[in-house]
Amino acid sequence: MSGVASALAKKRAQAAGFGTNANAIKYLNQDFEALRSQCKSNGTLFIDQTFPAAPESLGFKELGASSPKTRGTEWKRPGELCSNPQFIVGGATRTDICQGALGDCWLLAAIASLTQNEDVLARVVPSGQDFASNYAGIFHFQFWQFGEWVDVVIDDRLPAKNGELLFVHSAEGNEFWSALLEKAYAKVNGCYESLSGGSTSEGFEDFTGGIAENYDLSKAPPNMFQIIKKALESGALLGCSIDITSAADSEAVTRQKLVKGHAYSLTGATEVNYRGQKEKLVRMRNPWGQVEWTGAWSDNSSEWNSVDPSERPDNRAEDGEFWMSFSEFQRNYSRIEICTLTPDTITSDSVKHWAVNNFDGTWRKGSTAGGCRNNAYTFWMNPQYVIKLNEEDDDPEDNEVGCSFVIGLIQKNRRRLRKVGEDMHTVGFAIYELPPQFHGQRDVHLDKNFFLSHAQKARSETFINLREVCTRFKLPAGEYLIVPSTYEPHKDGDFCLRVFSEKQTETLPCDDPVEADLPDETVSDADVDSGFRGLFTKLAGADMEISATELQTILNKIIAKRNDIKTDGFSMETCRTMVNLMDSSSNGKLGLGEFATLWKKVQRYLGIYKKTDMDESGTMSTPEMRMALKEAGFCLNNTIYQQLVARYAEPDMTMDFDNFVACLMRLEMMFRIFKTLDPHQTGFIELDFQQWLNFSMI
Repeated sequence: MSGVASALAKKRAQAAGFGTNANAIKYLNQDFEALRSQCKSNGTLFIDQTFPAAPESLGFKELGASSPKTRGTEWKRPGELCSNPQFIVGGATRTDICQGALGDCWLLAAIASLTQNEDVLARVVPSGQDFASNYAGIFHFQFWQFGEWVDVVIDDRLPAKNGELLFVHSAEGNEFWSALLEKAYAKVNGCYESLSGGSTSEGFEDFTGGIAENYDLSKAPPNMFQIIKKALESGALLGCSIDITSAADSEAVTRQKLVKGHAYSLTGATEVNYRGQKEKLVRMRNPWGQVEWTGAWSDNSSEWNSVDPSERPDNRAEDGEFWMSFSEFQRNYSRIEICTLTPDTITSDSVKHWAVNNFDGTWRKGSTAGGCRNNAYTFWMNPQYVIKLNEEDDDPEDNEVGCSFVIGLIQKNRRRLRKVGEDMHTVGFAIYELPPQFHGQRDVHLDKNFFLSHAQKARSETFINLREVCTRFKLPAGEYLIVPSTYEPHKDGDFCLRVFSEKQTETLPCDDPVEADLPDETVSDADVDSGFRGLFTKLAGADMEISATELQTILNKIIAKRNDIKTDGFSMETCRTMVNLMDSSSNGKLGLGEFATLWKKVQRYLGIYKKTDMDESGTMSTPEMRMALKEAGFCLNNTIYQQLVARYAEPDMTMDFDNFVACLMRLEMMFRIFKTLDPHQTGFIELDFQQWLNFSMI
């Protein structure tokens, strides 16, 4: 229940404007300004209890408490590591970022690219932080996290060994913004070790809120250099890497000093006149701060002697940054990642802001985690979204008319779960063209029959176990259904689905409405026939009423005689729910007519249960449960269905008869209470605290 309340509170906060970069969510409810003021008033340095200077903040395996890599680690404030610590000296530059004993080169490559754009950097590294008059041992940074910006507070105790920072550090040794940024990002992801291994695009997106596209350089488009140059000019962040073919290749250094399986940032692109021809060059950055390319166009190479001094960039320092020809770049590197807030800037001459739609969703075992389309029986259970493409692109390329859009599917918070042995799921999505009869409909969750009779129109380039799968499409104007999923069914996870489109589009969740068609099954005392009246007299005893305890005994005796349904018996909670629903006198017992009405309901529910049990196993599967609920008159959305499965299904994702009855009874009670309190069918009710407690206790 607390999770439901948290989700509702989050939606209300977003509706009120929280979660933008200018109004970021306070991570773990820590207010930087308030905490800093409190520390300065007390004359103390901030100590962050939510991310302690302790082994668990370092890691859980390779950086765990007993690891040789962390043995001897001490947490030091910058003032304990050097005499004159600085936050930023002369602006944030790429040489401030040198990799330490953590395999997060992907992140550092993203940070290095971040320094190329002061406006983007200012969104991540808020101003007004230093080691001078404002210093109180506390700093903060802002990251984009799955659709919203969060403000992350940290103290400045950093892990060090032998008087030197253990992880990222500046070349000068007295500049600490990059080390503090890395710590804040580690906090968001659970610990430092959770940052080990990843894709540069992940860092790009968390620093910009943009969307990252990946290019395989062996299949790059012919205008790849122009794409890179245009992307750099528009402030995009670029990363690249060399694929490895075996574990032994990881971070292996080639003969010309390129590092395999290592994330580089691409920080520049230019053309120079070289021996009467134009030579395309790209500038690369190794987050190690050293180990540079030694081939053509490297630092101090002879090629530069044939270039006019006015065209020569600075290429002398051993700082991890180097130039190489674009042709050599394409031969040596495997892939490039380009992230920009406006994805069309890499393919068009003018910068245009695309429309962006962002949705949060969940996959839950047994209810909304249907797996990929290979799983015909469960695929339809996945969350569904409709995108309406209204207008075709301006200036279509190669005369290809259509609507361009990019879909990014991010799985949330998976790095944090590494501590408990989990990691990324394999995820992707499918796109279906909606037939005309479904156009304009949003209050419908398409069922199994639709997907069995319709082929997908497009899909993600692959299902992959990275944080995000992102693919660009161009389709004719129309309405389409997006179905995001894990590859295998029954995998729990949270996700963020983003749709970037050149033109304004309408993208909305596609889900069933929440409503109920409840038949009037009321049986009055006068309507009860003599046979049932005699049975009731025998069962009820002297007081001629049936309590929850008596009801439990009666129902369990009856179902014990049946071998066509599986049940472990009706619980006292279920029987109390039944009595609460039927008890009009509020005395906690059922009279003759009330018991007859209840009996009528149970008989109807039994008929639905038997009808749904197609294999005559005596149980109902959770996919069948959704159909059974509709048969009983309930139309429910994904969120409610997830809660029902979590509460009433067995671990093997089946539901026995007593839980099925309990589920239907509680649903009916909730609907009837609301309708009673909303006689004019406004869709809203108002309760004071006492009334809320009374109803929530039922």
